[in-house]
Amino acid sequence: MNGVELTQIIKNSLEKSISFDDYNHLVDQLVVEEKSSGPSQHEDLVYFTKLNAQRAKRLNKTIKVDKASTTRISGIKRKYTWLVLTESWCGDAAQILPLLNKLLEINPNIDLRLVFRDENDELMNEFLTNGGKSIPKLLILDKGREVLNTWGPRPVEAQALYDSWKNNPEKTPYREFQVDMQKWYLKDKGVSTFTEVSQIMSELEAQVLV
Repeated sequence: MNGVELTQIIKNSLEKSISFDDYNHLVDQLVVEEKSSGPSQHEDLVYFTKLNAQRAKRLNKTIKVDKASTTRISGIKRKYTWLVLTESWCGDAAQILPLLNKLLEINPNIDLRLVFRDENDELMNEFLTNGGKSIPKLLILDKGREVLNTWGPRPVEAQALYDSWKNNPEKTPYREFQVDMQKWYLKDKGVSTFTEVSQIMSELEAQVLV
């Protein structure tokens, strides 16, 4: 796909995007209706939507950005849009979206917009992870809607944990693995996400000065 086509796909997705607050309101409504986002309404997806809503609320109230990441994000001078592919049932999204929101609260030059993966298949297919539609996927855009960098679906260490589980022929059921992943996120306290994303942003800013 050429750059013009990708820019149009991104434009179309941005037009359908919603804010972090609107996303939370939508997820709350899905919980009330005992539904999940996306075309499938499998009971596991409904279950995880409810569980994720609770986790995200806790993080919204308790998580704090570390000093080093705060410094890096505070130094951003250019305007950026963070476009994130997500779904309500995604456990990693519930852990990561509140953290991204905390980072943008530090600097008004960053705008966070969210879109649903299954409603934006063309966009998702351009940013696969190991051939899969893993989310959340953060696309860092400049004012011209060019993709400067990407991040996700999870921090490097968490991705290694996931890969180890997925590649194990005797792997535990997904719900059991999610408990292990939740323990990792609780221990990490957001530091890996804050560090990795803020470092990317700092490097992008440095490129302007070269």
